[in-house]
Formats: sequence, structure tokens, C-alpha cells
Amino acid sequence: MATTDETEIRILAPTGVCGSGFSEESFERGLANQPHFIGCDGGSTDPGPSHLGSGEPAFPRDAVKRDLRLMLLGARRAKIPLLVGSVGTAGGDVHLAWCYDILKEIAAAENLNFKVALIHAEQNAAYLKKRLAEGRLKPLHPAPEFNNEVIDRSSHIVGMMGAEPWKRALEAGADVILAGRSSDTAIFAAMPEMCGFPSGMAWHAAKILECGAAAVVNRKTPDCMFAWVRKDHFVMEAPDPQLRCTPQSIASHSLYENADPYKLIECSGTLDLTNSHYEALSERAVKVSGSTFIPAERYTVKLEGAELAGYQSVLIGSVRDPYIIRQIDDWIERLHVRIHARVKQVYGDRIKPEQYVINIRIYGKNGTMGPLEPVKEIRSHELCLLIEVTAPAQEIASSIAGIVRHQGLHLPIPEWSGLITALACPYNPAHLDRGPVYRFNVNHIVEPDDPCEMFPMELYSIDGGTQRKIS
Repeated sequence: MATTDETEIRILAPTGVCGSGFSEESFERGLANQPHFIGCDGGSTDPGPSHLGSGEPAFPRDAVKRDLRLMLLGARRAKIPLLVGSVGTAGGDVHLAWCYDILKEIAAAENLNFKVALIHAEQNAAYLKKRLAEGRLKPLHPAPEFNNEVIDRSSHIVGMMGAEPWKRALEAGADVILAGRSSDTAIFAAMPEMCGFPSGMAWHAAKILECGAAAVVNRKTPDCMFAWVRKDHFVMEAPDPQLRCTPQSIASHSLYENADPYKLIECSGTLDLTNSHYEALSERAVKVSGSTFIPAERYTVKLEGAELAGYQSVLIGSVRDPYIIRQIDDWIERLHVRIHARVKQVYGDRIKPEQYVINIRIYGKNGTMGPLEPVKEIRSHELCLLIEVTAPAQEIASSIAGIVRHQGLHLPIPEWSGLITALACPYNPAHLDRGPVYRFNVNHIVEPDDPCEMFPMELYSIDGGTQRKIS
């Protein structure tokens, strides 16, 4: 681990998520500030449950490799640790293996030597069932039903690690840490806490750093952020001289994705921003002080899980007829009735209505916000219908989508006699088969005996194209 002094620890965050990109010039300016480590978030639940359920990452492999290569080369050149968490988007074992393969590929191509720690976040079913039986697996609000059957049918369940597994890897001498699902802030808070800096400063700076340059007022693209963490304050500044941090932009980002404007809950406690003070040091840098951290009475780890919801086909069609647009809600309701009636004719009792789901989004009316849309009057001359069919098998979803196409194409309205054409479909065939789709099925916390027990670690020595397991 890089040596830090007693007055500050310097941190470079190249971007908000590995794979989204950053400026090489900004990165080099950040390295010129002599950071003690480089940290980067690699994933989130923001892209939805499919990445956890399927094991597929959200960003292309080449995009992740580009970012990871620059970060790795910079870290090895400066002889400082590189910490990347929630790798492969969802941070399961398959995602960790995927990112580790990329790392080894880079090391071989660049002939790099270093020690790497892999921290696993995927959870063992037997462990979860044990904690559930002990009453130490508890729901958050709102939470779906959770039992042994849910555990068994889940594609993947991961725990969101706190700072402690990161500290363990740093103490083991890791030059590079690739971790499964992690609290975004834990990536950046671990080393400052290890070095004796106040937790309030460490976690609040981490909250800003984890999104890279998202906290600037004039962000153009994903880019780097730099922090100087000190005993009684921290300073935040973007390496790109064209980007500006202001007290408002830093304070605003402190609230980003928080249910409470002053409290941010982590595994080990709560970051309290009630008395935080934001001060402009220059036109581009902000000093933050007064943040505190309240240790938790009980250490907890949040779980994230996904399960197969079914197989899906989608149909896209536009409506241009003003008569249909004026009665679109009634037309959609009648379309549902006609679809179900035709499915009954085709399948009889082989497929029951509760076995498939038809969801129709009306873009141009309330396709984005649904019933929360405050604008009730349709102001468009055309509407786009996105119709989803989800069923137990792809063949069934595709078949029902075919039924939807024909029923929607010629569904009559009172104003017209004879045959009408209601939908204009841009694709042929009209429906697109999406394959398996997933849903989140866990919103719970675990109370472990030890902060690291859910997150096993492997340590490897990498020497160019070869690896040797240390522990």
C-alpha cells in the first residue's frame, strides 16, 4: 500500500463507472497530483435486474478494457493501489471472473507485475437460509416475500460489501483490488479510514468521488474527480481546468440518490451531513467540513437478488388516427379484451390469463411516468405504443405477440365502418423477441457475525501473462 502522510490522503476517481469513459488528459493531470490510490466504481442496480440475473455486463468489453487499461497503467506507474468495485455491473461471481480475465489480458499485453485481490460478493444459498432461520435476515421497506424457495429460484444473490473487505485486501498488500458488489462509497472510504482519517470526512468525500466528475456544474462527459482528505475537512476539484466545482454543486451531489437529505446509511453506520459546511476555495475547488459518521449498533449487509420473470416479445406501433387518439384509453382497454379472447380461442385451457402479462406503454401520453404523469391532455398528433408480452416460454410470448399485432392492427372504433388500419409497425416481423427477462426479488439485509464473512477473498501474484495463487 502507498505510504500516506499524517496530514492528507489524496484520491483520484477517473470516472463514475468503469466503461463509461474519461479523458486521458484529465487522468494524467490527476496523476500529477500524486494520489495515494485510484478508485473506480464498476456497477450499479441502475441498469436494472437483467445484468444480475443473466450475468451479462452493461458496458461492452472493449469499453471496460480501455478504461481499466489506463487506470492499471497509471496505478502501476505511480506505484499506488487501484480499487475497482461492483465489477461487471452487478458484481456476481461471473462478473468478477469476466473483469479478472480482462485484467490478466492487459497485464500480459503490457508485461505488468502486481498482486491482485479478488473479493467475492455472490452469496451462498446455505448461508442465507441459515441466517434466515436465525432471524438475522430482515426485510427493508418495501420488500417482496422472501423464503427458502425465493433463494433457490434466484439466478444470483449478491451482498453489498462495506469498507472492511477492502481494508482486508489492502492490509494483505494488494496492488489491485477487483471486488464484486460493493457500496460505491466503500471503495473510496476504506483507505482513509485505515490511515486514521475521521470517518465523516472519509465517507463524505467518498460520496462525491464515486460518481467521478458528476458533481461539477458544467459536466460535458464522464470524467475525473480529485479529493484531498484531511483531518477536519476535504477539498474537491476536477482535474480538467474547464470543469468547476461550487458549494452548490458539491452539496447537491451529497443529496444524490439519497432518501434522506442529511443521512446516508452504510454497512457500518450513517454519514450525517446535518452540520456539513461547503466553502469555495477558488472558482473550481470546494472545501467541505463538519460531516460526521455515526457508528451502527449492528453491522448489516444489504442483499440484491434477481430471478427469471419469463420470456418476452415486444411490439412497437404508432397511432396517427385522431379519432383513435381521442379515445386511446378506451381503445387500449378494448384491445386487452380482444387479445385475451383470441388467446383463449387459440390455446384453450393450455394457457391461463395469469400465466402471461401484456403491458402497453403509450408514449406521447404517459409512457414515461405512467399514472404519475401530471399532464392529462394529449398534445401530440401521433402516439407510439410499446407492447410487451411476457410468458413462461419464448414460443408462447412470440405467439401472443403475433395475436397482439393483428388485433391491434384492425381493432375497430365507432367512428369508422368496415376495415381500418390502426397501427403502423416499423419492423417486419412486427414483434421482436427479447429472450429471458428478470426481476429483482430481494430487498433485505443480513446481520453477519463478521463484516468479511460474506465476502471471501483470493490473492494472486500476476507476472505478465502468468498468475500464481497466494491465498
